[in-house]
Amino acid sequence: MVTIPETPSPRSNITPLGEAGAGGATHGANPHAEEEFMTPSIPGAIVSRNISFTVRVSKHWQRFPREVSPPLEIVKSHLDMVLDFIFLGFSSLAELQKLLLVVFLLLYLITLSMNTTIMIIIWVDRSLHTPMYFFLCVLSFSETCYTFVIVPKMLVDLTAERKAISFLGCAVQMYFFLFLGCSHSFLLAAMGYDRCVAICHPLHYNSIMTWRVCAQLVVVSALSGLLVAQVVTPLIFCLPFQASRKLNHFFCDISPVLRVAFTHTNLSEAIIFTLSISVLTIPLMLILISYLFIVLAVLQIPSAAGRHKAFSTCSAHLIVVVVHYGCASFIYLRPNSSYSSDQDALISVTYTILTPLLNPMIYSLRNKDVKMALQKAIRKNILSQKIFQ
Repeated sequence: MVTIPETPSPRSNITPLGEAGAGGATHGANPHAEEEFMTPSIPGAIVSRNISFTVRVSKHWQRFPREVSPPLEIVKSHLDMVLDFIFLGFSSLAELQKLLLVVFLLLYLITLSMNTTIMIIIWVDRSLHTPMYFFLCVLSFSETCYTFVIVPKMLVDLTAERKAISFLGCAVQMYFFLFLGCSHSFLLAAMGYDRCVAICHPLHYNSIMTWRVCAQLVVVSALSGLLVAQVVTPLIFCLPFQASRKLNHFFCDISPVLRVAFTHTNLSEAIIFTLSISVLTIPLMLILISYLFIVLAVLQIPSAAGRHKAFSTCSAHLIVVVVHYGCASFIYLRPNSSYSSDQDALISVTYTILTPLLNPMIYSLRNKDVKMALQKAIRKNILSQKIFQ
C-alpha cells in the first residue's frame, strides 16, 4: 500500500532541520539544535543532515542582516539616481563650459547688485516713496527671487559632470518659476495702470493710487501667480515619466518636462495651455488698454514738449514690457511642431539672465529721479567716509 503524503499547509512548510520530511520519522537529538536555521521541507523526501545548509545564528546573528542584504543607503541612492532629471541644456557647448560659467556668474552678480541697489535707494530716499517707485521696488525684488530660483543651479551644473536635479527639486523649481514669472506679468499690468492714472488723471492721482490700492494690486498679482503654480505643477508631475528623464534645457520648464512624460491627458494639456495663454494675454490686454488711454491723453496735450515729457514717463515700462512679452510669447504661444530645444535654451537665457539685468538698467538710466537719488546716496557715502577718517 502506497501512502501519498498530504500537502503541507503554509505553516508546516518550515520544519526544523533535524526532522525528516516523510513518514514523520525523527532523527537523534542534535546538540546544536538551538543554533541551526530553519529550512523549507520537501513533501515526500528526506532532508539529509549531511547536505543541509546550516547557519550558526547564535554566534553571528549581528552580522547576518548586513551579509544577506545591501545597506539601505545604497538602495536609496540608486533609487534617487533613477528618479533624477538630467539637464542637457549646454551639453553641445562642452568646450565653453568654463567661459559660460564666468560670463553667467558675472552677469548674475551684476543683476543682484543693481536690483539690491534700487531697492535700498527707494527704501532710503523719501522722495521716491511714490506708487511708481513702490512698484519698481517690488519688481526688483521679484527679479531677484526669480533669478535665485534658476541661475545658482545652472552655475553649479556648469561645473558638474552629472547635471541632475531630483524629482522633488524639479517640482519645487517649476513651482517657484511659475509663481514668480506669472506674478511678474500681472505686476507689469499694475505698473501700466499706474502710468495710465498718472497721465490721464494727474489731479486725482494721489486720491486714486493710494497705498492701500497699491498693496492690493501687488497682492492680486502674487495670488494670480500662486494660483497658476498651484494648478499647473501638480498636473505635470502626476504624469508617468520616461526612465531616462533627459531635459533639453537648463532648468525645469513646462515644455521640456512634458516631453519626457509617457503621456498626458487632453484635459491636463488643455488646462496647462489655457492657463499659459491666460497668464500672457490677460496682463498684455490690460497693458494695451492702459496705453491706449495714455496715447489718447497724450495726443490732447497741445505742446510737443508736454507730449514728450508725458510719454517719457512710460518709456522705461514700455521697453520692459516689450522685452518680457516678446520672449515669453516666443516660448509659450506657439505650436508644438515648431519646438526647438536649442532656440528655447537661447531665449530662456535671455529672460532668465539678461532681462533681470536690463530692467534695473533701463529704469535707472532713463529715470532722472533714480539717478539723482543714487548720486545723492553716493555723495553721502563719500562724505561720511571722509568724516570718519
